[in-house]
Amino acid sequence: MSDFQIIDLSVPLSEKVKEPLPAKIDYSKHEQGAVQAASMFGLEANDFPEKKAWAVETVTLNTHTGTHVDAPWHYWPTSEGKRARTIDEMPLDWFYRPGVLFDFHDKEPGYEITTNDLKQKLTEMDYSLKPYDIVLIRTDADKKIYEEGYFNAHAGVSADATRWLIDSGIKVMGIDGWGWDIPFHLQAEEYKKEPRDGVLWAAHFVGEEKEYCQIEKLANLDKISKPHGFKVAVFPVKIEQASAGWARPVAIIE
Repeated sequence: MSDFQIIDLSVPLSEKVKEPLPAKIDYSKHEQGAVQAASMFGLEANDFPEKKAWAVETVTLNTHTGTHVDAPWHYWPTSEGKRARTIDEMPLDWFYRPGVLFDFHDKEPGYEITTNDLKQKLTEMDYSLKPYDIVLIRTDADKKIYEEGYFNAHAGVSADATRWLIDSGIKVMGIDGWGWDIPFHLQAEEYKKEPRDGVLWAAHFVGEEKEYCQIEKLANLDKISKPHGFKVAVFPVKIEQASAGWARPVAIIE
């Protein structure tokens, strides 16, 4: 028996997920694989047992489809006065660290989580953030991934709260919603009423002044049984010069 529990924190890559940039998956079965292999190696399909060879899939997707890690390059061309780093340039030790779970599943979609909200939760946890902790925000939006409007179903994090987390030593922070900010349609509505800076994509744009990474479209945060005292592993796929990398994050509980 294992002396630790591993909890999958990812959503599936699936055409069924109701997001604006869904994956497209073409499935090639074993019979098709025999035809492909035969054409590649000068054979006949019936040379393979029962005319069956490999099964393969061809996946077409955006780097921000499914559970993924945003690199600083996603937010702005520069960060902290230098060229923003891409996902293949991020230090791997950022992505295996103690986790801290902030539970805001009782907040309505569109609610903007403030610095005071985070501080209050820490008081309730009797915990102080440590440098490089991985912060996870639970909204339970992942329960709606197969429903229309999933990408509008989450509470989001304010720019000030994002800045405060970074100033507290946090480099990686994630949410189980479609995005880290409040749903974009609410940002657009507010901007149209009063056009000004600091409304559109405000938390993301904090990345121009302070370097950090976001995890978006997490899942199963309700299965983590305690707010801290566990590890998170969330290594992004190494895509050359990319703004993000897909990941399969897990919580590891002793």
